[in-house]
Amino acid sequence: MKFFIDTANLEEIKQAAAMGVLDGVTTNPSLAARETAPYRDILKEICKVVSGPVSAEVIATDAEGMLREADELVKIADNIVIKIPTILEGLKAIKKLTERGVKTNATL
Repeated sequence: MKFFIDTANLEEIKQAAAMGVLDGVTTNPSLAARETAPYRDILKEICKVVSGPVSAEVIATDAEGMLREADELVKIADNIVIKIPTILEGLKAIKKLTERGVKTNATL
């Protein structure tokens, strides 16, 4: 079993990591909006704490927009996984990202 915490709160992530059970993080812009820093800055900090996958969700609803966002998000750290909504446009984006070798996570 793998344990992923679903939050953008750095303190919660650090607490889970300190317990030695944290495999990765899933987060999204809605969770990040509850915090005090911009989304990209939060993701950078999370990636410093967590060596496993960190899912970073796009907000665009069209495939091209998702791809543009993904291109920026993957620059943050090597362990970023692009979180894509499972809608028709999302499936198109996942196909292209997979062809590029970008790790993805699909959500409903």
